[in-house]
Amino acid sequence: MRADKSAVAPSQNGPAATWTEEELEEVRQRLTAEIEELTAEIARAESEIAAGDVTDGAGDDQADAGARTYAREREIALTLNSRDLVAQNERAIARIDAGTYGECESCHQPIGKERLQAFPRATLCVACKQKEERR
Repeated sequence: MRADKSAVAPSQNGPAATWTEEELEEVRQRLTAEIEELTAEIARAESEIAAGDVTDGAGDDQADAGARTYAREREIALTLNSRDLVAQNERAIARIDAGTYGECESCHQPIGKERLQAFPRATLCVACKQKEERR
């Protein structure tokens, strides 16, 4: 450790490495692009759901009505999942802005850089994520 104590502490979650401004900007751009894609997907799915609500089911038998209901519920579930991903991306961007990107929200140790490169929305280090999944 340096005399000024500014060294990044090593982590069990992979090599602790600091992020450069360029790397953070790349992550921000990746997250922003994904938000735009997901927002477009949500708008498309919502318009399909709304169009499905308007269609008349007169003359349909029970199987047709059941299939239509299943498809509608599936679209709603996918839309909710997309909304959750948008929120996760927005939180990751907020962490970049706050200077806390790459810090585990549970143990406050650095999240491995490789983990964040693979999954930029990660809020927990590998060890804390494993503990959470065991519960």
